[in-house]
Amino acid sequence: MLERHYDRISARCRRIAGNVADGDDATQEALLAIVRGLDRFDGRSAFSTWAYRVATNACLDELRRRGRRPVPTEDEIEPAGPTGSHDQLGDDVAQRDQVMSALATLTPEFRAPLVLRDLEGLDYAEIADTLGLAPGTVRSRIARARRQLAERLGNQEPPS
Repeated sequence: MLERHYDRISARCRRIAGNVADGDDATQEALLAIVRGLDRFDGRSAFSTWAYRVATNACLDELRRRGRRPVPTEDEIEPAGPTGSHDQLGDDVAQRDQVMSALATLTPEFRAPLVLRDLEGLDYAEIADTLGLAPGTVRSRIARARRQLAERLGNQEPPS
């Protein structure tokens, strides 16, 4: 059953962890946490919703436990898909590299809600539920994360 959800769990852990190696370690911890917590799944939400919440929290716990602030290397950045000319493709990859590197410098408390909102498309209520935070706290952390990301990228205005 977890095979069906592995790719999404792994992608979430890699994004929150900030690099492939820590993301893979966090994925392993997340899958163990899901298996260990199966008896606590009460069916009030979809299994996938519950599993992704457990995975997110396991990933954050793993990062806190290790006290790491990951910085991705060039070979850990996922390449962007082709979008136009060769020059445009190079610009897209360079921009993605800058964004991912800047994102990795955010603390997990700011990176996680930003990843869940802007990269995974969760709404504020889902993020609040996943992270065990009040919706206002989620909004505040996302706003602060966007501001910090914009500063690190040299932009005056945070991305929306």
